Amino acid sequence: MLSRGAAGGRALRGVARAGRQLPSRGLRSSPRCRSAMPSWVIDRYGRNDVLRFTRDMVFPIIHFPNEVIIKVHAASLNPIDLSMRSGYGATALNMKRDPLKLKSADTEFPLTLGRDVSGVIMECGLSVSYFKPGDEVWAAIPPWKQGTLSEFVVASGNEVSFKPKCLSHTEAASLPYVGLTAWSAVNQVGGLNQNNCSGKRVLILGASGGVGTFTVQLVKAWGAHVTAVCSHDASALMKKLGADDVIDYKSGNLEEQLKALPLFDFILDNVGGSTEKWALDLLKKWSGATYVTLVTPFLINMDKLGVADGMLQTGVTVGSKTVKHLFKGVHYRWAFFTPSGPNLDEIAELVDAGKIQPVIDEVFSFSEVPKAFLKLEGGHARGKTVINWNKRLFTLIERCPGHSSLLCQSDHKVALVTAQLNNCIHLPKNSSMLNLCSRMDQQKW
Repeated sequence: MLSRGAAGGRALRGVARAGRQLPSRGLRSSPRCRSAMPSWVIDRYGRNDVLRFTRDMVFPIIHFPNEVIIKVHAASLNPIDLSMRSGYGATALNMKRDPLKLKSADTEFPLTLGRDVSGVIMECGLSVSYFKPGDEVWAAIPPWKQGTLSEFVVASGNEVSFKPKCLSHTEAASLPYVGLTAWSAVNQVGGLNQNNCSGKRVLILGASGGVGTFTVQLVKAWGAHVTAVCSHDASALMKKLGADDVIDYKSGNLEEQLKALPLFDFILDNVGGSTEKWALDLLKKWSGATYVTLVTPFLINMDKLGVADGMLQTGVTVGSKTVKHLFKGVHYRWAFFTPSGPNLDEIAELVDAGKIQPVIDEVFSFSEVPKAFLKLEGGHARGKTVINWNKRLFTLIERCPGHSSLLCQSDHKVALVTAQLNNCIHLPKNSSMLNLCSRMDQQKW
């Protein structure tokens, strides 16, 4: 305890010190690190009502030296997002997230969906030399990682590629996941490439979806003869993308229609179900012809039977079918999405060369993510469903909620943006959503 005299002496010294200016130590305070960000998440599996918007999603952190953080400018939805929302593949994906079971149960929640991203590098790990902050990139994030329906996302540098120069972020976000899935099926599993594909007959079942529209353009760019199967209202799109023959599966017995055509060298099946029972009969026998399906029971088996029994059942299934059809002179294969930055590099070259173009069915704002899921859930998409997040626009809308609105008319793909923002910007009216987002990407406002 200090005596009055000691306390008084200390006070006098403090007054004397206050009378002169202390030398500066040259210290600076660091800016406060962000710990949260806006995101769409789910806290349980279920239907569309499980989607929840939060401003408090944990900000992504670089855990490994080869990772990067990407500021999301645009994302897109795929059928796997609908499946994951309902719990599809949860057993296998949780095993991948935590193989040693070191964490507590339900570690996937809150879970962010979305696999595609187009944006800008914000931060790089210590071993990343190929990219730098400010680079415009695109990527497809594996399903066991947190998704892209957030302001930021972390990805491995090996999963990222430079965005095609000719595309806006909105357009670019429609391609990575479907492009890599198609590339895996056609190139890595099917063995087709630009050197051996010329003149080969390729059949694509379910050609009007995201993977189908990409595959039509890919194999056509490599010189193949393409037969696309879709509904009548997608026929014009298929012709525009380069399909040589278009078969309407609603116009009669599909099997009989296809059997009337010459045999095929390669079949990509995006439909599954009963088509597998007769589709392999359309292949040329003993010529290396291959049937590849993207509809497999792998994740379903693990959900139903557990990891060990599910993998065993899957191995028996694919093994028996492979051997069965091999004796008939054709190859039977399964294909899966494979994240790959180098493969995206090759896809970007094809895009910049004008050989592959994005096919976008509809564009939604970041605030309309639940509506975008419902649109995708309705089926019969003609290309991709894209989510565009332009920070400048949404900051203004959030700041003046009573004076602005963003409406999207699905029939005409038209965005009517009305902005009555005092001393703010004036947005063009009657602009298509895609053109509108492209202008925003290019920072013309």
